[in-house]
Amino acid sequence: MITSSAFNGLKGVRHGFFTRRGGVSQGVYDSLNCGYGNGDAAESVAANRARAMAMMDQPAEALLTARQVHSATAVVVEKPWAREDAPEADGLVTAVPGIALGLLTADCMPVLFADPRAKVIGAAHAGWRGARAGIAEATVAAMEQAGAKVSRIVAVMGPCIRHGSYEVGPEFRDTFLADAAANDSFFAPSRNPGRFLFDLPTYLFRRIDAIGLKHIQMLQIDTCREADRFFSHRRSTLAGEAACGRNLSAVILGD
Repeated sequence: MITSSAFNGLKGVRHGFFTRRGGVSQGVYDSLNCGYGNGDAAESVAANRARAMAMMDQPAEALLTARQVHSATAVVVEKPWAREDAPEADGLVTAVPGIALGLLTADCMPVLFADPRAKVIGAAHAGWRGARAGIAEATVAAMEQAGAKVSRIVAVMGPCIRHGSYEVGPEFRDTFLADAAANDSFFAPSRNPGRFLFDLPTYLFRRIDAIGLKHIQMLQIDTCREADRFFSHRRSTLAGEAACGRNLSAVILGD
């Protein structure tokens, strides 16, 4: 479990960005796969999620994850839900102690937020679609509705696919250039003619910074390059693997 110096000093907030190590899953899911629905045995995923919560000194039932759909939808969580009742959302916010907001990623960016004074936390799953649609902005807005203030919110951007690993085609770049010509700065030529490298972390950082947050930390970790530590959809696809596990990130209000 990886923690952030920006969050470690926050009173009443606990968090963790988990690696793929320390679980019970086998094969391509080896070993701490925390995502249901990608082909792994449900009992293994449940055991892995319980192990992750134990690392945070929390019970297994504290962890909540949504059905992530690469949207700009953020929901306020007021009580736990059963797995089958999880909403479709990519942003989670709560002011309720004991609820661990969880994100599942395999190259997308997990972003954790906290306003320790208001005792409000948030979590945003940001792939390129969600980042472009405004999931970070939606999550911060939901935190404000719950009592947080932008000037006090601390954000930590976790492990994700980084610039050197994220090759895209010209149509992908054109989508961002249609939004703003200035988005060209997030692309660099690839060694493969006609293709580009996309800088998702910097693009998302600029989006979060524009909200007005004064405290943002970015972990410099590339999920695609660290096969021994992280699941990566891009790496698994290039390797011809049929499936891929999911990394867990979580934040919780507590003592």
